[in-house]
Amino acid sequence: MKITHIETVRVRELPDIIWVRIHTDSGLIGLGESWYAASTMESAVHDHFAPLLVGKDPFAIERHWLNMFRLSDHAGYGGAEMRAISAIDIALWDIKGQAAGVPVYELLGGKVRDKIRVYATGAPYIGAGELAKELVADGIIAMKMGPTIRVATPSEGQYLSPKELDHALQPFRDVRDAVGGDIKIANDGHGKWALPVAIQIAQAMEPLDIMWQEDLMPLLNPTALLRLQESTATPVCISERLLSRWQLRQFIENGSARIVMPDLIWTGGISETHRIAVMASAQQVPVAPHDATGPVNIFACAHICMSSPNAMIMEHVRPYFYGWYSDFVEPNLPIEHGWLAAPQEPGIGTRLRPEVFQRKDVSTRVTDERVAIPGMHDEGWLDNVGLTPEMAEDMDDIWRFRKMSIDKTEGRVR
Repeated sequence: MKITHIETVRVRELPDIIWVRIHTDSGLIGLGESWYAASTMESAVHDHFAPLLVGKDPFAIERHWLNMFRLSDHAGYGGAEMRAISAIDIALWDIKGQAAGVPVYELLGGKVRDKIRVYATGAPYIGAGELAKELVADGIIAMKMGPTIRVATPSEGQYLSPKELDHALQPFRDVRDAVGGDIKIANDGHGKWALPVAIQIAQAMEPLDIMWQEDLMPLLNPTALLRLQESTATPVCISERLLSRWQLRQFIENGSARIVMPDLIWTGGISETHRIAVMASAQQVPVAPHDATGPVNIFACAHICMSSPNAMIMEHVRPYFYGWYSDFVEPNLPIEHGWLAAPQEPGIGTRLRPEVFQRKDVSTRVTDERVAIPGMHDEGWLDNVGLTPEMAEDMDDIWRFRKMSIDKTEGRVR
């Protein structure tokens, strides 16, 4: 099997989302997704990574991940490149699962559970208590909101008056008045606050039994975040702002993170999120994957949650789940009464609906094998170009241990 072409799909209605479809000569199509600055990601997919992928074996997921990362790392791998890698990685896992006839979690070691709790993101300043009642009735045991975000802007997060703090705490009090301890509440600070104010907020919220404090401060200094964690009994959660195991590692190892929230479509796809979950488990730290984007992300996260013993809970945006998701994918997410069930279909478990390609606002871009550079493989090396025959023979010997795993389509042996 080989990759014949890579397709990206975008719609004007949702300008930040991009779907990546990897087509193979077997007819299997893998689906991936990412979010934010979609036009920049589209260029990264087609101009940066497609020449490394088309014509290659889609099963070589780890090799492809490494090659894409190395191509980006020398110029700083964050941003659009990492989001593009994430979407491509999901699509490759989707192909492999379909070819094997099993859900992706079976390829990650199999299930440790059949379902995982979900929590709901988003709440109004006024009416949070009523929303909490609705969530509890729907079987949801946790919610997240960010009422401190708005009051941070006037002082750039350097000062918070007692009145402003009281205003930010009111939605939490409303929830407790409405449902008591029937629901957990997480606070998302969106990285707005300086350390002294972050400590002030965390300590003021402790009597409200907060599930975690997420991004009260920018995630730029592990030592500063550790000081925040040491000042409060509430677990500190690190988030989607950190990309890859390398950025997350130092926060996990120094104890500043008691909960890890990677965003699968930003941090490196299924491959990297699986590695992050394993790394966190070594420090007895749970993972709670981030979501505030599209449906493919949660499908992919479901496979991490089902196969990772230290998965804690999964985020979802209920208005998206009950709203536009079903217009774009089939099936929709297997969420019922507060639980995300293990996907049952081979691969990641969902597909873009055919109607998506009939929309007037849809745009697609395709890159096929015509962009492939003859002899290019792993990190862009070219076969013996510019070498004397003797040097070429020596180079072949050096590469012999890799030749056994390189696709026949590259003119090599298995």
